[in-house]
Amino acid sequence: MHTAIIMDGNGRWAERRGLPRSAGHRAGAKTVRRIVEAATQGPIDVLTLYAFSADNWSRPAQEVGALMKLLKRYLVSETARCIDNGVRLSVIGRRDRLSRDLVRTIENTERLTVAGNALHLRLAVDYSARMAIAEAARRGQAPGSLQDFEKRLAAAIHSEVLPPVDLLIRTGGERRLSDFLLWECAYAELVFVDTFWPDFDETAFDAALAEFERRERRFGGLPRAATPYSLAE
Repeated sequence: MHTAIIMDGNGRWAERRGLPRSAGHRAGAKTVRRIVEAATQGPIDVLTLYAFSADNWSRPAQEVGALMKLLKRYLVSETARCIDNGVRLSVIGRRDRLSRDLVRTIENTERLTVAGNALHLRLAVDYSARMAIAEAARRGQAPGSLQDFEKRLAAAIHSEVLPPVDLLIRTGGERRLSDFLLWECAYAELVFVDTFWPDFDETAFDAALAEFERRERRFGGLPRAATPYSLAE
């Protein structure tokens, strides 16, 4: 099972408490730890978290800088925990706009956790689904059938063999994908919750998973109890 989460609401959580937005991001990092630990205990094989979008560069420089420092701190502090819990951590998205120091930290964490087989945790950093699809299409141009092209495109987007997203959760009350995993979420079940990310706990996570279990996934087919349509009728 592949679950993806848009971790929204850190800034608003802080502002409602009269705190700087950076305090919300720090609280959100603690939530990441709790949810990752919960994910290792459930049916999830891949967990992809939207940490920083390509559009987030437009935020104030001070907030962007704080987010990048927080990301590095998270990677450094959580690497040993990931190893102990069998979590493989990898980062998707562009790296050419990240600092060299942060890129080295990412590469080190990826190298040290590559053997983890309990959960594959992916952090989307400087990520844009439209950009990933466009770049994959540019690199996937080659003779062959449309089906072959689609396979090459999917491989280029994922850069590895991964299942499509089964469940997408977005916290913070918004109802949109915000350029996140558009290809992978073609048939994902969407669960939107009003809770801000720092307050999203294991109980809320379990509730989202339970909601997913109640959904009937037909992938364009008929419901299980439906009778196929006949032209003879």
